[in-house]
Amino acid sequence: MKSLFDPEPIVFEVPDASIIYYPNFFSTEESDILFNTLQKEVPWQQDDIKVYGKVYPQPRLTALFGNEGKSYSYSNITMHPHKWSPLLMSIKEKVEKTTEAIYSTVLLNYYRDGKDSNGWHADNEKELGTNPIIASLSFGAERMFQLKHNHLDNQKINLTLENGSLLLMKGTTQHFWTHQIPKTTKPIGPRINLTFRIIP
Repeated sequence: MKSLFDPEPIVFEVPDASIIYYPNFFSTEESDILFNTLQKEVPWQQDDIKVYGKVYPQPRLTALFGNEGKSYSYSNITMHPHKWSPLLMSIKEKVEKTTEAIYSTVLLNYYRDGKDSNGWHADNEKELGTNPIIASLSFGAERMFQLKHNHLDNQKINLTLENGSLLLMKGTTQHFWTHQIPKTTKPIGPRINLTFRIIP
């Protein structure tokens, strides 16, 4: 699967992180097709999540695909991967070529509307090892992505994740920064996010 043009990356010059944004990683036409296909074909699930001792339905739908035996745990949820589909393998190969990494797993998030969200967190689970690489693809409606440094109050990033874009976080980013997709009251369409990870 090949885009009509090569993306021009935007490198964020911030402390204790390596963050690169690729707008138009997939063309709008490709992105719309991929969104519609993933929306229909992925076996989406909604797990309960425990926050400060209380259990709530997770405010988004998820699915995990990956290499056999590479389960993934976060927020007291353990997910077991479905086998790679040909479509996800094709997307994975394109991401791997650009990011120069080989991924074992992809966690998909389906944000149905502005009420669906993902609170402040770091992708620092033990399964991901030291200095994890996270490659995050976005399809569908644009959503605000916020990052903040754990110790430096003046270090914050507000980034609109566009349809077909790729965000790469690597190095010490997950040790020093947290990120979120906040809720919004604005009328907004659905978004699908693919976060590629390496579970050794």
